[in-house]
Amino acid sequence: MSEKIIMLADARAPSLPVPDALEAPTGLLSDALARPLHDLRISVTDRCNFRCVYCMPKEVFDKDYAYLPHASLLSFEEITRVAALFVAHGVEKLRLTGGEPLLRKNIEGLIAQLRALRTPSGRPLDLTLTTNGSLLARKAQALKDAGLDRVTVSLDALDDAVFRRMNDVDFAVSDVLDGMAAAHAVGLGPIKVNMVVKGGMNDDQILPMARHFKDTPYILRFIEYMDVGASNGWNMDEVVPSGEVVRRISAEMPLVPVSANYAGETAARWRYQDGQGEIGLISSVTQAFCQDCSRIRLSTEGKLYTCLFATRGHDLRALMREGRSDAELSSAIAQLWRKRADRYSETRTIKTAGLERSGATGQKRIEMSYIGG
Repeated sequence: MSEKIIMLADARAPSLPVPDALEAPTGLLSDALARPLHDLRISVTDRCNFRCVYCMPKEVFDKDYAYLPHASLLSFEEITRVAALFVAHGVEKLRLTGGEPLLRKNIEGLIAQLRALRTPSGRPLDLTLTTNGSLLARKAQALKDAGLDRVTVSLDALDDAVFRRMNDVDFAVSDVLDGMAAAHAVGLGPIKVNMVVKGGMNDDQILPMARHFKDTPYILRFIEYMDVGASNGWNMDEVVPSGEVVRRISAEMPLVPVSANYAGETAARWRYQDGQGEIGLISSVTQAFCQDCSRIRLSTEGKLYTCLFATRGHDLRALMREGRSDAELSSAIAQLWRKRADRYSETRTIKTAGLERSGATGQKRIEMSYIGG
């Protein structure tokens, strides 16, 4: 049996090279496949208080797991500096992720700093955060006051027993629902609810979740169980295709497709035929959307990843801490994005029929818990 290598963090990431010729940002940066740079996802912590089986399984992330030391994390000032550089290159949306971002101490201070940023035309950014909802009830008002626009909440089941098995820390569904209600009450919306569907574990929750969130202020989104990293033991047999999700829901509550809100939107939209709400389907396994991907990810310790399924990152923190100028950092970022040609989900989809487990392609990918979903 071959040894299983799980890359929890990326110790091999090289420093991001600075080109000899520096350039001023134009806000019109495109990659090698003509995809614009629109969305920066920022992981603010590698810690999480859940042990979800598809992300941070307990057998890997146990009590002895060594998290990053605080000195390795980007400071709020460093994060804001990087975000400002990306905004100058055309980024209009910032999403804070983790781990669980609400575990980062004084996260409201970072939100306030990011809220002050403006696009080159003077418009405020779309500032969002993804959370498991465990701390949302107590944090919602402070997040809104700091300037956060909205939140996305992860919730993988409505049945309490199933949800407790999924999060593997015995956390109750009711507490997440209370957090969502608090967020809605203070105006952190529209709130999206993400359900990762894993066949044989929680796919019996598809209809209960759809019934519960239909005709509510919340937008429910179903995510195909993905082969991110290696710790979750991904198996194609456990993927419930989005088409099957639509079939099950539509048999009881008819759905009709809806146009995307914007180019590059990850979720395909479906509206209930009776007009009482909508759902989204994120189908990176069966219906890859690489051709429109305009996202880049910044890890907790300052490495840039041009794809969720990346095999390595590029160390931006090293440049910052050796005193490089904004012009040098900006030019390095521009050079990285122009060379980007990632389309993992498309190439993986071509091979899906023979793909059984994560790592079957010979690649050792970074864990989702390290760079955010």
